[in-house]
Amino acid sequence: MRFFNTAGPIQDDIHYCIPPLERWNLEEVLSLIAQRKYFVLHAPRQTGKTSCLLALVKYLNERGGFRAIYSNVEPAQAMREDVAQAMAGIVHGLGRDAEFYLGDTAAVELAREVRSSAPASLMLEEYLARWCQQSPTPAAVMLDEVDALVGDTLISLLRQLRSGYNRRPAAFPQSIILCGVRDVRDYRIHSSAEKSIITGGSAFNIKAASLRLGDFNREEMERLYAEHTSETGQTFEPGALDAAWELSCGQPWVVNALAYEACFELKEGRDRARPVSQAMIEQAGENLILRRETHLDQLADKLAEPRVRRVIEPLLSGTSMTKEASDEDLQYVLDLGLIRIGSEGPEIANGIYREVIPRQLTSITEHNFEAMVKRAWYVRSDGSLDMEKLLTDFQQFFRENAEHWTQRFDYQEAGPQLLLQAYLQRVVNGGGLIHREYGLGRGRTDLLVRWKDQRIVLELKVVDPEALHRTLARTIEEGLAQTAQYMDRCGTSEGHLILFDRTPGKPWEEKIWRREEKIDGKSVTTWGM
Repeated sequence: MRFFNTAGPIQDDIHYCIPPLERWNLEEVLSLIAQRKYFVLHAPRQTGKTSCLLALVKYLNERGGFRAIYSNVEPAQAMREDVAQAMAGIVHGLGRDAEFYLGDTAAVELAREVRSSAPASLMLEEYLARWCQQSPTPAAVMLDEVDALVGDTLISLLRQLRSGYNRRPAAFPQSIILCGVRDVRDYRIHSSAEKSIITGGSAFNIKAASLRLGDFNREEMERLYAEHTSETGQTFEPGALDAAWELSCGQPWVVNALAYEACFELKEGRDRARPVSQAMIEQAGENLILRRETHLDQLADKLAEPRVRRVIEPLLSGTSMTKEASDEDLQYVLDLGLIRIGSEGPEIANGIYREVIPRQLTSITEHNFEAMVKRAWYVRSDGSLDMEKLLTDFQQFFRENAEHWTQRFDYQEAGPQLLLQAYLQRVVNGGGLIHREYGLGRGRTDLLVRWKDQRIVLELKVVDPEALHRTLARTIEEGLAQTAQYMDRCGTSEGHLILFDRTPGKPWEEKIWRREEKIDGKSVTTWGM
């Protein structure tokens, strides 16, 4: 029996998969190798990079004409900047991998000899030179997790590869592929020895190309799911496929994790006679978020980094990036896979990440709300959610506690929006869902609360005291039109426009208000806070 893979490289005897060599331009890769090029493969974590490298090693060795090996250098990260220990570990790994992939038992002894005789600054170069000289055919070497190395260890690795480059293919690998999350040009490495910042581009200026492994497209996602249908007979309803695409946007780990959860973990999904429904996929997504799966937890952990905050915070608040944010910040967050460049500019990469990010930023606040925000207070006798009562209580809470609570967030510019989302999440957990839409320069955050049969739209906007052209009246007018459009798109008749007025010194008596508005035949409750 095969299943959807959510951990480690693909093994096609047990995993449904898109053949890895179909996921990149194999002709281009083979051309680069034939031309004796050194190049980079990079992509966010758990995208399929290692699976592609392993498939390429197998392909090259079976085709003949090359001796290809794969080696993961990440264990050397534990040595930090102990270059001697790190290089010894990398050389040992290369010898072991040559034995595993090629049956080259002499490579292990060679690694032992080099570790005992060569200085750290030449150890990797010496090993590769001698190994290639003993080989009857050119070598192709894939080094994975290169950007896991730090400081002088990483600098030494790059410089030793560069130093041996002119001796290829007789006495150095004909082609080397460096693999990691980031492109080598984006490495900014602090050298303790040289007391300076070394860029990857200067330490490895022999790089000929940078290949980025992309996400699945819609057709590939459906092909993957069709493998499960072919093997088990269990189908995916059209709504389930739409939901999976919305939640994943093709991110390979998310695509696999949603289907694994729906088909192998949910009780109803294990019934192969029962089609996978939209509700099952949505429940699968919620389960992944609540369990804080390792993949999601690793991404969320990055949110505390200042360079990530400078990009993500304006996305959450709907403002524009400030001059503090740099192109390097944007590229770093792209490389992490947290965002993508959409038709309107940078946006959160997929629906799951859109949910994970604000929940991660408000998780402590949510727990603090545990005792004070009870779902039962806002549920009517017929089981429906009383959003007006909830927002009335939040309005009073915000008046009394806004400054104290929003200061707890690292992302203070998005503090009011995050605080309301934490309050709502505490109520709907286990009984409903919140769908979030936000983005750079949108000037708003859109929330759709789904509770049983209810669909409730909340439009969040900030009254910016520095935007002199944007008066309160103008903000309300614009917000009402946006709320009505969102209500129409979501097919609901209940909508709320919430305005956070951040004008310094303005009394709360003027900030706190509520009124009913009509626009395009729709009733919208407008709240001032």
